[in-house]
Amino acid sequence: MNVIKGFQTTAKHLMEEAVTIQYPEQVQKFHQRYKGRHHLRRYENGLEKCIGCSLCAAACPADAIWVEAAENTDEERYSPGERYAKTYEINMLRCIYCGYCEDACPTEAIQLGQEHQLAYTDRRDAIYDKDMLIDPPGEGASDTPQQVEPGAYNRSIPDMADPT
Repeated sequence: MNVIKGFQTTAKHLMEEAVTIQYPEQVQKFHQRYKGRHHLRRYENGLEKCIGCSLCAAACPADAIWVEAAENTDEERYSPGERYAKTYEINMLRCIYCGYCEDACPTEAIQLGQEHQLAYTDRRDAIYDKDMLIDPPGEGASDTPQQVEPGAYNRSIPDMADPT
């Protein structure tokens, strides 16, 4: 009797639409608020948004972020502020993708993107450094470090949306 009930249950579910998808041939669309791989953003003129304040590292509950700051000079300018992130590392094995780093950043330098295919063959590959995280400069913008006119970035940070 139990065998017949089992076959009835199976036959009933055979006609339903499948829930699974054939990954990687079919990729599921993620919600807009999905938090994936981290990105370090730049201004339109190519300067880095990260000013090395380490607020993202302080906000990280998993202690996955390491930031070491250095001073900007007119000969080597990385960001519009007094400092820049000389070293920026995220241990992706520790990261819980909570987005607290994104919320804590005063310049919106760190943002979580939509990328979800993160696989590692070695634990060292899971530590993303600044070169892996930073976006390439936009079209027509120069890479960092940039040489600027002496005193151009003293005391006040210009509005980087309008680089004139």
